[in-house]
Amino acid sequence: MKGIVLAMLLTSVVAFAPKIARLPTVFRVGNRAGPTMKLKTGIVGLPNVGKSTLFNALTGGESAQAANFPFCTIDPNTGIVEVKDPRLKNLETIHDSQKVVASTLEFVDIAGIVKGASKGEGLGNKFLSNIRECDAIVHVVRCFDDDNIIHVDGSVDPLRDVEVINLELVLSDLEQVERRLQKAKTTARGKSDVKPEELTALTSLAEALNGGKSARSVELTEEEELAVKGLGLLSRKPVIYAANVIDTDLAGGNSMVDSVREFAAGEGSSVIVVSAQVESELAGLDEEERAEFLAELGVEDLGSVGFSALVPAAYDLLGLSTYFTAGPQEVRAWTIPKDCKAPQAAGVIHGDFERGFIRAETISFADLMESGSEKVAKEKGLMRSEGKDYVVQEGDVMLFRFNV
Repeated sequence: MKGIVLAMLLTSVVAFAPKIARLPTVFRVGNRAGPTMKLKTGIVGLPNVGKSTLFNALTGGESAQAANFPFCTIDPNTGIVEVKDPRLKNLETIHDSQKVVASTLEFVDIAGIVKGASKGEGLGNKFLSNIRECDAIVHVVRCFDDDNIIHVDGSVDPLRDVEVINLELVLSDLEQVERRLQKAKTTARGKSDVKPEELTALTSLAEALNGGKSARSVELTEEEELAVKGLGLLSRKPVIYAANVIDTDLAGGNSMVDSVREFAAGEGSSVIVVSAQVESELAGLDEEERAEFLAELGVEDLGSVGFSALVPAAYDLLGLSTYFTAGPQEVRAWTIPKDCKAPQAAGVIHGDFERGFIRAETISFADLMESGSEKVAKEKGLMRSEGKDYVVQEGDVMLFRFNV
């Protein structure tokens, strides 16, 4: 017999226990990460720009070798990082929750790429293939002078460094697109099932790549996007440029950071200012100590630099947002696409929640905080009952009703 089950948290749905072990599989919307996966972000750049130091700071460990010579990182290092969302603490207090589960990001520290990597120079195509597995790229750019830290090209020039990496990604993509385009044209003449949208997409991409432009610069229809999605084009992945500066430039940046910002604006990418060394020193501090440390460096907005700025930048870049489930047993953050509707958001918890979706009892985080409790929020009429067409908003606190 079908009944209505109240689904706040996976661990609280006792009647559904035999099924909840089967978590939903990964899916993607266009180039964006699907809602059930850990966002996988590759940290790339030339050798000795601070990638491994930044990776170690972000992941809270020293698993990535950081040394003053090129290619000290060979095999990619992977780390899972909790997204520190202050809203979780507020929800924990209101619900007196026993457990808090944050969203996570997966970072991959990829070895330095040099000019000619697409042709096998340095450690070459091995590292390009590591980027192909990522959803987004954090491109670390050296924006500081220090004679004690070797630069692979002998001098510091952020825009030259950016161009080296970008060109290698473009050349690698061009080789792949041209190979696939030739095969598609051959099979098309043989009257195979090659779709017209694949041919048009490949033709447009080849033209842009041949001109030295990234695959990101090409506008494709949804059908064309799906047709070439399997290629995993490197230069089509969204990019955040991380301008790595010395500690005294963290608050205000410098002329090199300004040049990177101007370049990024021209291609529609994001820029954050980081100091890999500062991030490593912040890693072992609590929130109050972090604030004091950054204040001494002139940083007033803690969310404007470093890892605190990287997370929202990554979410915005990939079109992701967060909703919450909350109760006495557990408070949890869930990552979904920004245009995700309520049934699909429920499906992040479990596929059966989506299939049996009835409605979602929803309140915004701001309204819940203002009310002080769900009971008061309901009395004020702030708790809404939303149906299948409701598009989940950033910060919604949700409780799903569904048929078993």
